[in-house]
Amino acid sequence: MNDAHTPLYESHLQLGARMTPFAGWAMPLHYGSQLAEHHQVRRAAGMFDVSHMTVIDVAGEGAREFLRRVFANDVAKATPGKAVYGVLLNDAGGIIDDLIVYGRAAGQPGGYRLVTNAATRRRVVEWLGQSAANHAVSIRERPDLAIIACQGPHALRLFTAATAVDVSGLRPFGALEHDAWLVARTGYTGEDGVEAILPGEQAADLWRRLHAAGVAPTGLAARDTLRLEAGLNLCGQDMDETTTPLESNLAWSVAWAPADRAFIGRESLARQRSAKPAQRLCGIVLEGKGVLRHGNRVITDHGTGAITSGTFSPTLGYSIGLARVPRGAQGRCTVELRGKSTAARPALIVKPPFVRHGRRVYQ
Repeated sequence: MNDAHTPLYESHLQLGARMTPFAGWAMPLHYGSQLAEHHQVRRAAGMFDVSHMTVIDVAGEGAREFLRRVFANDVAKATPGKAVYGVLLNDAGGIIDDLIVYGRAAGQPGGYRLVTNAATRRRVVEWLGQSAANHAVSIRERPDLAIIACQGPHALRLFTAATAVDVSGLRPFGALEHDAWLVARTGYTGEDGVEAILPGEQAADLWRRLHAAGVAPTGLAARDTLRLEAGLNLCGQDMDETTTPLESNLAWSVAWAPADRAFIGRESLARQRSAKPAQRLCGIVLEGKGVLRHGNRVITDHGTGAITSGTFSPTLGYSIGLARVPRGAQGRCTVELRGKSTAARPALIVKPPFVRHGRRVYQ
């Protein structure tokens, strides 16, 4: 089966992108240098095509109560012009997906807009459909829309210059609607910036205008090193349906109040919260040469764990990763690189994020 194309596919080819399959889509891996693209986002501004992600509009009389049921954070926080991050849980408290919910102004075609991951699309759509029984709600996928993320310390200024849409007054997780665009101060890099959701037929023009304003096209490879430096989870790798938010450094994204909000997975999660989870997700810094990779065994004084995401950090100049380890593990540990005890290297358990605004911040 051929990979699907986003509305920016031809734009990527024109810029010399190396394309790669990702979650059923043909996506740009890089445009010549992953390293240069990473540094461009940390130091100035870069733009990403994230149109492969799933956009879903939820509307109707029962939309608010429906989302308060399926979303572990409280969608009541997603008032018009505000966005909320959180997770969808299964009955056992496992993470189906992480997503952002945007509140929309009265009179807009959708009461709420959800942006979820591409790899989980089918599972999320099915789960929402099953959970919608007995709710007066409509759930509509929006394959007609594209998403462009503009990220970096100069991103707000350059986006405003390129579009005449003034985003300087947006607060983090704030959003505005301009004609058919929804622009929010959100992202997946740990830098400042915005994400614009807009009609697919307008995406190429916005891409050209941002490029002309000095925003560098940036591929999936740099997006992954940026998000890992920022300590941000990747669904399906750092968390999945077998792990809960309490085991995935996402306890902060669960809204326990009010006590009578019976969101899906709450009972199972409450039991784990009371007993305390046996594992937790932490940061790992490798001391010396080598690169941490997914699946590497982590040996601690409290037992073993595993690297869930690992890479070489372009900003820091050494390898970092996320790892699921026994709850009491801290301080120094050992990581077996390449699956071999003979390739064991000393490492340090830390609290992510690793980088913020281009500087080391972990402890």
